[in-house]
Amino acid sequence: MSHDFELLVIGAGSGGVRASRMAAAKGVKVAVVENRYLGGTCVNVGCVPKKLFVYASEYSEKFQEAKGFGVEGELKSFDWPTLRDNKSKEISRLNGIYNNLLDNSGVTLINGTASLKDGHTVDVNGKEYTADKILIATGGWPFKPDVPGAEHAITSNEAFYLEEFPKRVVVVGGGYIAVEFAGIFNGLGSETTLMYRGDQVLRGFDEGIRNFAAEQIAAKGINVLTKTDIERIEKLDDGELLVHLKSGGNIVTDAVMYATGRRPMTDGLNLEQVGVDTRENGTIIADDFFQTSVPSIYALGDVIGTPALTPVALAQGMKLVANFYAGDNTPMDYSNIPTAVFCQPNIATVGLTEEEAVAEFGDDLTVFESSFKPMKHTISGLPERSMMKLLVQTSTDKVIGAHMVGPDAGEIVQGLAVAIKAGATKAVFDSTIGIHPTAAEEFVTMRSPRS
Repeated sequence: MSHDFELLVIGAGSGGVRASRMAAAKGVKVAVVENRYLGGTCVNVGCVPKKLFVYASEYSEKFQEAKGFGVEGELKSFDWPTLRDNKSKEISRLNGIYNNLLDNSGVTLINGTASLKDGHTVDVNGKEYTADKILIATGGWPFKPDVPGAEHAITSNEAFYLEEFPKRVVVVGGGYIAVEFAGIFNGLGSETTLMYRGDQVLRGFDEGIRNFAAEQIAAKGINVLTKTDIERIEKLDDGELLVHLKSGGNIVTDAVMYATGRRPMTDGLNLEQVGVDTRENGTIIADDFFQTSVPSIYALGDVIGTPALTPVALAQGMKLVANFYAGDNTPMDYSNIPTAVFCQPNIATVGLTEEEAVAEFGDDLTVFESSFKPMKHTISGLPERSMMKLLVQTSTDKVIGAHMVGPDAGEIVQGLAVAIKAGATKAVFDSTIGIHPTAAEEFVTMRSPRS
């Protein structure tokens, strides 16, 4: 072998670790370069700690629910350092697991910051390594807009490590990260405002689901402000933040969290110098098999602008290795990718939105929709409602979309995703016996199309 490694991966996140492990399992000499933490965003400042915080935020409502069932109790206190530090212990445990996975696979872990020298050479803290192929899997990073006083605000990264839990917080953004953190802060007792400059939160999701979810989120006590944006943030002498709005009003709060977007983490990689082409938003341009404009350099995950989901990066890592070392010439399939938003109540979706379905099929579309109060809340007295929606191409009877707002939506829609990926028809759904009593059975008992 003329190079130090056959494959050198930059970034030990979900996609990078998966690709390196699978390649090493095939006898390939692999190295991974990482300058921060093993496991990437998902393990450290993303999916995993976020879900742990969501669990914590649900307890306050459970005490409210219990009263209707004759169970008396009250939430006496919430200790933020306990939650924060227990979360960090779990993340440390997972970091160790990732380290062992790499080590046991025979992957060489190089600690440091990588910089491309050419199509086969990477500099790491002054030492050069060469490889037959280089894979960039550096992921994304949250950013704050260029607003005066933005230095006083935090992003989701810092939210996981706050010294003190804020009594009041303004979450800025309308995407799933903003909506999820608004639910977390609200559930843990913070007076929460969710601020978005657009007409409605959760842009890109099914319009009916967006509107229904926004109503439910507001009913939980979150102050949802749409068509609202920040002009500047002022830090007062007592440490409070005075948020000046473009509309002319202002809000006094203890913390402002921006969740207005993420950018590809390519700082210092020298992409332009070695000839790796990027888009205007900074994402790397790669073909169906993750090859960039430099034939020996590949890229996958959030950094190439495909759906920013951990399972997508994992699948891409598997596909890359299969293409490299097993002759798999089938492109990655990005259709019918299920996803969930862990707001309260949860949202989950797979397939087309109604708007996408209308654009693709026009009148050749039948919509089935149901909203109801979950069985638990008929006694709990809480106003929360659930919504389910199926989209069917009329001429083929094929189910082309499934959407849900309600408890455990992600758990339910994951199963439906298999059926939709397999091409299930509405007749198949209708012939399936439901599990009773569950909310999930609604998906196989909806018979009347929406008028």
